[in-house]
Amino acid sequence: MVEALGVEKWYGSLQILKGIDLVVRPGEVVCLIGPSGSGKTTFLRCLNHLETIDSGQILIDGDYIGYRRSEDHLQELGPREICKRREQIGMVFQHFNLFPHMTVLENLIEAPTGVMKVPVKSAKEQALSLLKRVGLAEKAHAYPGDLSGGQKQRVAIARALAMKPKMMLFDEPTSALDPELVGEVLAVMNDLAATGMTMVVVTHEMGFARQVADRVVFMADGAVIESGPPSQVIDNPQNKRTIEFLKAVL
Repeated sequence: MVEALGVEKWYGSLQILKGIDLVVRPGEVVCLIGPSGSGKTTFLRCLNHLETIDSGQILIDGDYIGYRRSEDHLQELGPREICKRREQIGMVFQHFNLFPHMTVLENLIEAPTGVMKVPVKSAKEQALSLLKRVGLAEKAHAYPGDLSGGQKQRVAIARALAMKPKMMLFDEPTSALDPELVGEVLAVMNDLAATGMTMVVVTHEMGFARQVADRVVFMADGAVIESGPPSQVIDNPQNKRTIEFLKAVL
């Protein structure tokens, strides 16, 4: 589903990503862990072309994301084509990004009706089904300002699923939540993983990574330091840098 080869990213003279190689198979859950500033979020944003890359390549389900190959080089697509390819990738951000002037239901149907031209009636039926799935059927006509942080994040997950993506990206989805609200969001993500959704998750929740991830990737200083199943990377790390990080967070 994801093939990233030699991905590099620079901000001026500062190199953020230093040749990232990562393959994610269909249905796999991969958790990216590591200290702040290690490049995890930047890499995640490169997967759906919210950030451009300076070297290497990224393919999603066999297609370049944000580019087309022209003879021996990659040519960036126009905004319309980029948006079209991005439709297959759902993303949930740290800070929800819901439209505050729209009800929960309106937030969920905005993209399917506006982008995919789904009839409003069908979009509403799907939205209500998704809200039921995340345990928020009774909040369809509430506004984001009336919801708790955990409820907002569950709405954000439902909104991303409304586009019927091939894979989901999560950028520290619980880091902005009060501790007592974290569990309700992780439960929804756990259920989603159980359905076979391909997921790449930037997280500091080691318990979630240990329980749900098929593979854990530890990043530091813009590079992949260690990668493997949770039983290896979290419970029996081999690299000194990984050991130091886990001692600090566990």
